[in-house]
Amino acid sequence: MKTGLTKWLAAGALLGVMASPLASAAETATGTLLGADGTDLGRVDVTETPKGVLLRVIAHNLTPGWHGMHFHEKGQCEAPKFTSAGAHVHTQTPVVHGFLNARANDDGDLPNLFAGPDGQATVEVYSTLVALKPGTTRPALLDKDGSALVIHAHPDDYTTQPIGGAGERVACAVLKPGA
Repeated sequence: MKTGLTKWLAAGALLGVMASPLASAAETATGTLLGADGTDLGRVDVTETPKGVLLRVIAHNLTPGWHGMHFHEKGQCEAPKFTSAGAHVHTQTPVVHGFLNARANDDGDLPNLFAGPDGQATVEVYSTLVALKPGTTRPALLDKDGSALVIHAHPDDYTTQPIGGAGERVACAVLKPGA
């Protein structure tokens, strides 16, 4: 029995060594979600994929319910209003917002985030509208002035200009290259 367990442990260690270069090969960015009062509200992880990015948000202490969520054009999150993050990430002007808008060109658009009764939210979202680094036709989140993920007070209705009626910015995370 001990020999069988030893073989499984050795195989597991070997697989871990073999898998670790693959896991770290993906380009990533991370950020700490800050509230308007500067408190830590969670974490944001963005992973480059061949045709976009995979966004993971783990948040707490949000107001229960739906919240708009967008990639913003500057890597700044000055509380309390987070206007330093600028507008949504975009490549064309004028920027037309909304997944439900046939003329939409707002590359920072993301689906809404839902916080449960305890204020916690965990979501993983895929976006084909942006890239992590320059070198594609999509805007890069880690360009020279960076970017931020902003969570709004209300849900995005996916049509109203310029931010889908999502209201105030209640949380913000500056995206920085991952370790």
